[in-house]
Amino acid sequence: MKRLLKILAVIVALLVIAFFILRTPDTDPEEMRAKYGTAPSQFVTLANGQELHLRDEGPRDAMPIVLLHGSNADMSTWQPWAEALRNDYRVIRFDQIGHGLTGAAFDEDYSGDRFIESVHLVADRLDLDRFVLAGNSMGGGIAMGFAMRHPERLSGLVLVDAGGAPIRREGGGNLAFTLAQMPVVGNVMSAMLPRSIVERSLKQSVSKTEIVDDAMVDRYFDMARYPGNRAATRARFSQERVPFEAEQVARVTVPTLVMWGEEDSLIPYTAAGWFMEHLPNATLANYPGIGHLPQEEAPERSVADLKAWLAGIAGNEPAIEPA
Repeated sequence: MKRLLKILAVIVALLVIAFFILRTPDTDPEEMRAKYGTAPSQFVTLANGQELHLRDEGPRDAMPIVLLHGSNADMSTWQPWAEALRNDYRVIRFDQIGHGLTGAAFDEDYSGDRFIESVHLVADRLDLDRFVLAGNSMGGGIAMGFAMRHPERLSGLVLVDAGGAPIRREGGGNLAFTLAQMPVVGNVMSAMLPRSIVERSLKQSVSKTEIVDDAMVDRYFDMARYPGNRAATRARFSQERVPFEAEQVARVTVPTLVMWGEEDSLIPYTAAGWFMEHLPNATLANYPGIGHLPQEEAPERSVADLKAWLAGIAGNEPAIEPA
């Protein structure tokens, strides 16, 4: 028994030593803001006291479109769209709580309600009466939730490989997300977080793996280690995920564009069919050979589809008076 206890003690000691050797420290906030938060970035404070990293580009009297990124991403996922839209639209994107340069929620609340509230507070902070709301993955689920609660604020809704449909994923998906959902392993890997896992997970999420270059991996790796973001990820993945009900979705009459990569390994293309079946005012844009991030994997095609759809709904919107 004593021999066994000694062996166990040695194993525990080795694990502790390995943990401290292999753990990846948080990034420095000032360095990260200097690297990723230069103009046109802003750091604004919402009505609830939350500081938030935001970009607001384009003519102030143009139709506003708010872009919500997905889980463990940041606003830069929308860079191709922002560049293509900002001459003709007011393009607003921000790092959601627990992500990017926004960092931790001030009260560590990462519930779905808090994410939806943040969209509402951003719209109020920027004096947006009505706007188009677009979201990818987790951001799409948040956009859908916002549309259910505040349809009067929306001119249109864009769901890009959105979360929330009651569709079971097939296959292994993303390594980082799989590990994050394993309580003990997730906590350990969160502290250690090798860059190689970040790179592998990104390549598993897309079909066009050539977009996963060193700059993209570095950005995700840096943002994942921004103070508070790892704890936020653990908190989010520990929560029960409740899918939308068909009756809820059917009540959303806002004009909706459903965009989906047919090769999505995280949220299967069948989820697009579910949204199309239940949304009463929806249009589908599907992308063969594209994975979870059409806005980055097929930027020209996806933004062309978006512009055509936006032009179609613009005729139903009242003119925006200059401030």
